[in-house]
Amino acid sequence: MVRKVAYQGEPGANSNIACLQMFPDMEPVPCPSFEDAFELVKSGDADLAMIPIENSIAGRVADIHVLLPESGLQIVGEHFLRIRFHLLGIPGSTLEQAREVHSHVHALGQCRKLIRSLRLKPVVAGDTAGSAREVRDWNDASKVSLAPPLAAQMYGLDVLAEDVEDDATNTTRFVALSRERRQQTRDELPGPVITSFVFRVRNVPSALYKALGGFATNGVNMTRLESYMVGNEFAATTFMADVEGHPSDTPVRLALEELEFFTDEVRVLGVYAAAPYRSLGFTDSGNPGTTPAGNPKPTLSL
Repeated sequence: MVRKVAYQGEPGANSNIACLQMFPDMEPVPCPSFEDAFELVKSGDADLAMIPIENSIAGRVADIHVLLPESGLQIVGEHFLRIRFHLLGIPGSTLEQAREVHSHVHALGQCRKLIRSLRLKPVVAGDTAGSAREVRDWNDASKVSLAPPLAAQMYGLDVLAEDVEDDATNTTRFVALSRERRQQTRDELPGPVITSFVFRVRNVPSALYKALGGFATNGVNMTRLESYMVGNEFAATTFMADVEGHPSDTPVRLALEELEFFTDEVRVLGVYAAAPYRSLGFTDSGNPGTTPAGNPKPTLSL
């Protein structure tokens, strides 16, 4: 039986491409929302979920800081996707005929130079790949889509302009989520490791300073730290963090032990192999459906 990986979005979306790159032997399953993708995994109808959590330009993906900790799923891997946008039109259309460009609000914002140079009217769509499908269905040469390269193949559209994003370094980080809660041991993860967790500081002076002190004194590198409020309370803040190292590594173990003295809650979301992109970056164009050189598909114990 073919294993499945769920993602949010329509076929041809960047999340679809991330699934194909990281899990080429699995069947991608599109879902209307993050919650739907989580539910497929929790019900056993999908083996994994591939979820974007942060973008190098747009920052944190909206709502994921609330949904991920409450999903009941565990992070078992990560993948970095170089974001590429092509300008797509119906077969036989030309740039000169284009009047409106449709896409997700973030895609429109990340391709301002092209939109301005062609004097196109930007129109917000719910999804990048969904805008490509709509352009196909409208069959109107005046309407074009900003969408990932895979969407052109999916919906039979012509590529009117390639790689039109303003910033060629635009990258999204995805995490793979599993319903299995077993934490992989250090022997199973012999290389660089990322530990992701959330913690809630106590409502006392210098709480965050004291909570993070253990990571500094033990030489643990924190690669991500984001704050957010929970519920209707304004008295204390919850943080989502990533650190380099395994919880069984002495520096990380000591830092987490010290963290518990100054927090009301510490919850590990996942312990997983660090993507090679963290040290190597991209070394090719990142074509859809392929694993970029220098960013090989990791081996996961699921």
